Amino acid sequence: MLKLHGNAISHDANLSERGLFIVTKRSGLPAIIRAKYALLMDDRLNYEEGYGAYISFDKVQDSGISNHFHLPIEMNYLAEGDVIRIEPSGRINSLFRKNSSHNTILLTEQCNHYCLMCSQPPKNIDDSWLMDDALALLELIPRETVNIGFSGGEPTLYGDRFVELINKTKLMLPNTSIDVLSNGRAFSDPVFTAKYGAINHPDCVIGIPIYSDDPARHDYVVQAEGAFDETIQGILNLKKHQQKVEIRIVIHKQTIERLVQTCEFIARNLLFVDHVALMGLEMMGFTRANLDQLWIDPFEYKDILSEAVDVLNSYGINTSVYNHQLCVVNDDVLPNYKKSISDWKNEYVDQCNLCIKKSDCGGFFSSSKLHRYSDHIKAII
Repeated sequence: MLKLHGNAISHDANLSERGLFIVTKRSGLPAIIRAKYALLMDDRLNYEEGYGAYISFDKVQDSGISNHFHLPIEMNYLAEGDVIRIEPSGRINSLFRKNSSHNTILLTEQCNHYCLMCSQPPKNIDDSWLMDDALALLELIPRETVNIGFSGGEPTLYGDRFVELINKTKLMLPNTSIDVLSNGRAFSDPVFTAKYGAINHPDCVIGIPIYSDDPARHDYVVQAEGAFDETIQGILNLKKHQQKVEIRIVIHKQTIERLVQTCEFIARNLLFVDHVALMGLEMMGFTRANLDQLWIDPFEYKDILSEAVDVLNSYGINTSVYNHQLCVVNDDVLPNYKKSISDWKNEYVDQCNLCIKKSDCGGFFSSSKLHRYSDHIKAII
């Protein structure tokens, strides 16, 4: 598991506000652009004036260099082209890693859902600065980047600013695909959806959860009355504008009972969606507090998962199984199986060490390793 944030120590910080910087080891950059770079120094051998910040992982000592931050050694994965946020307090966040395929940008912690298994519990705060940073970050991300994600909270609560973000991403990163995690309810507004559709991004997917074919059950899981109807209308509006939609179903005790029926509902009523993801549970946020209501061993529902996948495959729907381990799914699921857990929070347990399929297996969320995972994990030999 990678440490994406930490507290740096500096003896001469004079940043008046938080700043975003591209990590570089290159001295000799043109003076006019140095201010947007954080120079990664090695024993001061490449020190040069004019950079926005200076970072190192050496022993803590007063270097006499303004805005020199000593980062925690756990963040020594930072490399050329990565983007970090440095706050005047010395707080450091890794926002973008050039060599990673798992770059997701948090836009807000506000949400109009209160999902039982939310891994990013909502906060009623003004965190619009996260959107400010996201818009600025787009100017620093390399144009050859293959994919980025936007998540929350609920990103669409920004309204027109969300539309602005997607439009700017298209302009700044025209060859980059986008994954947006949303509950879909904002798209029930035809005016808002028309604005989003008018951007006509060639490869932006809105990932929207449906937790049951029963509206009452879905609304209970997300803790929001009327959410199911608005979510379905949002999907219909998006497809009316020919926008890409992924349906995401997190599998747990509250959704497993009607998982097959939910997939049948999707196949019969939303056949035009672009992808369906059947996802394992992440042990973060509210999940731990509601574990008794949510936890079911994936080994116990493997036959139901197979049936659900078969339903979707039979209708020709592009389907993936995420966040599961190979030893707890049936073989008939393997054509749909994907390694999906982001690299910064992906780990394996001791039983995996001798497994011949380890390199093909998605492994575990770090939180699962700490709190709860299947009792049936075993090496495939």
